[in-house]
Amino acid sequence: MGTGRLLPGIVIACFALTACQNGDSTTTEKKDDDKKEETPAIPVEIAIPTRSDVYAMYSGTAPIEAYADAVVVAKVGGEVRKILVEEGDIVKSGQLMAVLDGDRLRLEMAQAEANLHKLQRDYQRNVDLNERGLISAGDFEKIKYEMEALEASYNLASLEYSYTEIRAPINGTVSERFIKVGNTIEVSAPTFQVTSLEPLISYLHVPEREYRRIESGQSASIQVDAIAGSDFPATVARVSPVVDPETGTFKITIEVTDPSQRLKPGMFGRINIVYDIHANALQVPRSAIVDEAGTTTVFVIGDDVAHRRTVVTGYAQNGFVEITDGLSDGENIVTVGQAGLKEGAKVSVLSAGADSENESESAANSTVPSD
Repeated sequence: MGTGRLLPGIVIACFALTACQNGDSTTTEKKDDDKKEETPAIPVEIAIPTRSDVYAMYSGTAPIEAYADAVVVAKVGGEVRKILVEEGDIVKSGQLMAVLDGDRLRLEMAQAEANLHKLQRDYQRNVDLNERGLISAGDFEKIKYEMEALEASYNLASLEYSYTEIRAPINGTVSERFIKVGNTIEVSAPTFQVTSLEPLISYLHVPEREYRRIESGQSASIQVDAIAGSDFPATVARVSPVVDPETGTFKITIEVTDPSQRLKPGMFGRINIVYDIHANALQVPRSAIVDEAGTTTVFVIGDDVAHRRTVVTGYAQNGFVEITDGLSDGENIVTVGQAGLKEGAKVSVLSAGADSENESESAANSTVPSD
């Protein structure tokens, strides 16, 4: 009797316990689902790939030098009578720059000329006598040689006198004056320095691994700290055919033309040589590139979900990287916030990346000097 009464109670208790356990399990599953639903979206900024020309460059530094630079020396001694140019003046080859005292040389030239004229008259008389056979051939030849010697003496005296006029040896600008009016100078004394500013040149020593890329005629540009924000167009004028075995470099000559003459010899220039161009290349901001374990990827957004995409990169320029494979025009790529992203992560797009848009416009409008 007692046992019969206890059995229904035990069964009822078991059903109640089972119901409680099922209820706890259902509650736990609901909590897990709520956690999944409550996972917040990761905020990101995105950009769309752009297209523009991208340039491959070799960059180096070298001082800027004058193509021609001449120190004008006195070819005869004398007193400086006139100075006709000053520092900064532009001169042409052969232009008169200064005049020396030439009185002695002028008299020597006049004397040589008088002696020559006298002998020329004697020679003409002896020509008639020689034709009539009234003078020996030896005497006639002697007079002829004397006249030729006097002609040479006169020409030399005339040349010496012409040296009292100091003239520019090249086209250029007077960069320095060493003399003053009244100075008495000796032979070979420096008088002026003339520097040719057109063109200016730089000698760049390039590693031999770049030898196949650098060629004569390629376009380049030069920037100097003294003229910030300015690019001066230049050209690879010459490429040395040999490599220096001690340094492992070869020399190239860069010519730059500056009609404004703001560039000066002695300035230190940063030189960029364009050796390849990819026209209308697909490019993304450098910040969009993720490098992990030797693999280059970007995150592409679709339906507010991030998808990792492996890409192949090319040239880099102005904060942008060329994409040669793995990405198409019009796709949204993450430029800010990709550090914490994983494949399939939910994202919240904050903006289209104003900085990236500005960089895109800058890349599209960037210019590289042409030939």
